[in-house]
Amino acid sequence: MCRYKDVEIIDGAVCEDHIHLSVAIPPKYSILKFMGYLKGKSTLMIYDRHPKLQSKWDKAFWARGYYVSTIGNITEDAIKKYIREQAEESRKEEIIETQ
Repeated sequence: MCRYKDVEIIDGAVCEDHIHLSVAIPPKYSILKFMGYLKGKSTLMIYDRHPKLQSKWDKAFWARGYYVSTIGNITEDAIKKYIREQAEESRKEEIIETQ
């Protein structure tokens, strides 16, 4: 889906209840429109592959909102480090919950 829109995925992490993505979105797309596209199309793809999930979330797979920040005074490496740390923290929490 990102390739179709010429959006580059720089880094990402899938956590238990959220996802971190660092992406480069071409200026011709607004962040709002791209996120709507990404969340909408991915929901359809997930429900197509896993129909039982559709009733589990009552047709609302993603939360209504999202958090966006632009890279300005920080480096791309700092963003990647943050994403890795968030993924590690999420894994630690999952381990604690299962003990």
